[in-house]
Amino acid sequence: MGDVDLPVVPPVEPMLAKAVQSVPAEPGVWCYQPKWDGFRALVFRDHDEVVLQSRTGKDLGRYFPDLLDAVRVETTARCVLDGEIVVPRPIGGRTRLDWEALSQRIHPAQSRVRLLAEQTPAHFIAFDALATGTDDVMGEPFTTRATVLAELLSPQRFCHLTGATEDPEVAAHWLTTFEGAGLDGVVAKRRDGAYLAGKRDMVKVKHHRDADCVVMGYRVHKSGAGLGSLLLGLYNDDGELQMVGGAASFTTAQRRRLLDEVEPLRVGPDVVREGEPSRWNSAADKRWIPIRPERVAEVAYDQMEGERFRHTVKFLRWRPDRDPSSCTFAQLDTPLRYDLADVLQG
Repeated sequence: MGDVDLPVVPPVEPMLAKAVQSVPAEPGVWCYQPKWDGFRALVFRDHDEVVLQSRTGKDLGRYFPDLLDAVRVETTARCVLDGEIVVPRPIGGRTRLDWEALSQRIHPAQSRVRLLAEQTPAHFIAFDALATGTDDVMGEPFTTRATVLAELLSPQRFCHLTGATEDPEVAAHWLTTFEGAGLDGVVAKRRDGAYLAGKRDMVKVKHHRDADCVVMGYRVHKSGAGLGSLLLGLYNDDGELQMVGGAASFTTAQRRRLLDEVEPLRVGPDVVREGEPSRWNSAADKRWIPIRPERVAEVAYDQMEGERFRHTVKFLRWRPDRDPSSCTFAQLDTPLRYDLADVLQG
């Protein structure tokens, strides 16, 4: 990464969020912000030297040269910011965040990168501050950092200051109304909380339960045409990749496309593993083909049963911005546990 002389220097692990089911409403405790649907990024600017660091510590600058230029114009000369890279586009007569256009910006060919920078320019939405040109503010309360953040931006076109509120009713309203703009929830931060790098000290409420999982393998569709299901895993506390379920129910076009994407990752041309027998269909072929754990898929699910998804989950999209090693059980929403007698009456 670039050489910056700032009170906070890369790499820095961004502060993370734990999923919850509803907007927390303790009075005076929380500040709420929209949850932007993009690539998490830390911006380090030291005059003309700008570093865009991904959530996993990688340099995103080569993929977003347009954003490097925008940061040089629309932020103060020396600062460290936390935020989200997004690509807004007119869709259906309204401006929405376009995840597919954003994902396509991660391309190995420099000529393609330059073309996409012109066709689908990226924006940066700032929602926290880590440092000014002279001071590390990570230890300050969020309310102080929010004031600092507003002073570090001079938004013009591509750099923006996120919206925020301290009213939980407004935040709950956002959860519904902002979905139409391509946002995927609300984040709540403790007003008196420090910036805790790498810690899940924020909470997030999304429109559905989802998880980022490592794709461990796949099954071929019973028709023999394309992929039947993706086998998903999460890393446990011992650092072992543990299977948690599968994603299926693809269209014919999806089955063929997904097979083309995962087949090159096979660990060996003839390696096939035996899966657990089905309690409901003893004749079902449970064999599956393992692949190198290099791809991350975002999936939607309804609930967990032990350490597995209770039902088949829905594949939502690939997450090229996520490091497979970061896909752990810690991201999952853990419901409160009750004794059955506490729930039953009489």
